[in-house]
Amino acid sequence: MPPLNLGNQPPKTPLNADQAWRITASRAAGTVLFFDFDGTLAPVDDDPTAVRPAPKALAAIEALAPVVQRVAIVSARPVEFLRDQLGGLAGVDLYGLYGLEHSHSGGETVTEPAALPWVPTMAELADLARAELPPGTLVEFKRLSVALHWRTAPQLGSTVQQWGQAQADRLGLRVQAGRMVLELKPPVDRDKGMVIGEAIKDATGAWYFGDDVSDIKAFAALRARAAADPDFLGVCVAVANPETGQEVATAADLTIESPAALGDFLTQALTHLP
Repeated sequence: MPPLNLGNQPPKTPLNADQAWRITASRAAGTVLFFDFDGTLAPVDDDPTAVRPAPKALAAIEALAPVVQRVAIVSARPVEFLRDQLGGLAGVDLYGLYGLEHSHSGGETVTEPAALPWVPTMAELADLARAELPPGTLVEFKRLSVALHWRTAPQLGSTVQQWGQAQADRLGLRVQAGRMVLELKPPVDRDKGMVIGEAIKDATGAWYFGDDVSDIKAFAALRARAAADPDFLGVCVAVANPETGQEVATAADLTIESPAALGDFLTQALTHLP
């Protein structure tokens, strides 16, 4: 494994992944493990509804959950979708729609109150997108956001992005770019960085695994905590992807080649943990 660059400055003695897991083992009860879903736990698919998590990664998370302080999935997907995909995995917190929804350890789903008035607007926007965008655009309605995919028609990327930006400007929405997707969401201050920043306040360490540009804010939250607390161990892991991967990998401490490889990585980590 390559050396890890931890925090805003390189450590005096560079750590590799095995060493970082050994340190994590000594403070497992205070460590939080965060995972993005699409492209990290599950391979990306042309059809977003057909995505399934890599079995080995899922099995490793199930084994890790009782060992560490918390395991959390932080995703652009709704909590209900994540719950279905994870098969009722016990002891895992779910943050959906970039934190606009959350469910702790299988409990009820709580929605950010400021986002609720935007549900009708998002529904109308989804209908408009289906009517106005060219064939080949996949419109994914998520109740509190609308994702516009052009993975199966790459030539539509510019058209979809221009249309989406125009609608965001018209309605006062925020735009989140991703892997051949543009997501429109309410103007509510919730993102992955905010979720992670709040969740690690009392933690002694955290790992974040992600593959897309929205995950860079999560990396930044770990960096900020490490800069403020020299005893905090924050490790940022990128899962490679062909679209936005270089930007994410540059922001990370190390890169894993795929969701399947992540399963192997986590399985190996279990050998270091109590």
